[in-house]
Amino acid sequence: MEALKTYTQEITLAERVNDILAEIKMTKQELAMQLNISRSAVSQYLNGKYSSNPEAIEARLRDFVSSYDRGDDVVERPEAFLNRDSEVVGSVKPKIENFESTDYVQIIGVCRSCQEDMALGIIVAKSGYGKTHALRKYATMPRVIYIEGNETMNCKDIIRRIEGKIGMQRSYGSIDERTEKIIEFFNINQGYLIIMDEADKLINKYTQKKIELLRNITDGAHVGLVLAGEPILESLLKTYDARFANRMDFYYKLRGLSVEEVRDYLEGYDIEDGAMEEFISRARNTQTGCFRLLDRTLNNVIRILKDSGQTKVTMKVISQASNMMML
Repeated sequence: MEALKTYTQEITLAERVNDILAEIKMTKQELAMQLNISRSAVSQYLNGKYSSNPEAIEARLRDFVSSYDRGDDVVERPEAFLNRDSEVVGSVKPKIENFESTDYVQIIGVCRSCQEDMALGIIVAKSGYGKTHALRKYATMPRVIYIEGNETMNCKDIIRRIEGKIGMQRSYGSIDERTEKIIEFFNINQGYLIIMDEADKLINKYTQKKIELLRNITDGAHVGLVLAGEPILESLLKTYDARFANRMDFYYKLRGLSVEEVRDYLEGYDIEDGAMEEFISRARNTQTGCFRLLDRTLNNVIRILKDSGQTKVTMKVISQASNMMML
């Protein structure tokens, strides 16, 4: 009995929660929904990898454990979640719409810092890593201007987009005159952030005027700016506008999903070992692996499972999903 007492005293909160989840067959996602905590935060804490202040999440987890130990009915079982979401027990689990990976959290952090401090930041990533998704998510915040660059865009296009985003009446003066009005607006209405996505498409050896326009705005205005694009953006900026590159306060290069994050993203699905390895490869292999390929594959897998009435993800299902895609 004494040995048992010692073990009980030494068990951690994360271990106790994991034990309860296993006993009642509740997933981490369902626990996160019940406690109104992000799914990634719950997963990181229960896996011993939570780097933020744990006080808030630990308080809710202790309440969860206490409720369970008392036998209270407030501990919802998986069936309760399925009924609440109008899902049929045993149906295919809905996909996570907003997965908070390390890359996602870092992008949001850079944007927030640039907006709060009126600073300059640069974010680079290969296509498909989830950069644009995270930037667009942050762009739903107040006083955030999101613009996606392209090769055909000129300085007037950039000015016109900024004017439209801030509700400024479109003028027909020179680029310099319109730029001055934008600068004046930002100095009066502080707290704005400009996100220029695909910024690498605005600068090349033939023209630097578009990137110089953004530099002129940040030189004169109290406004934050995040430039985002392919990895080549960093070298282009250093080559053609070194002064701008040297002023960058924040820099982040997306790393892609870890193996643990892939497993977290797929938690709740019944996946055979070989199929899981294929998912991991599609997310992480150095040639074509990325979040987008993982997500597209999962979308098609879910369609096949629903259409066939299956619940287990096998290599055959992934092969069928692949036939629906251009790889």
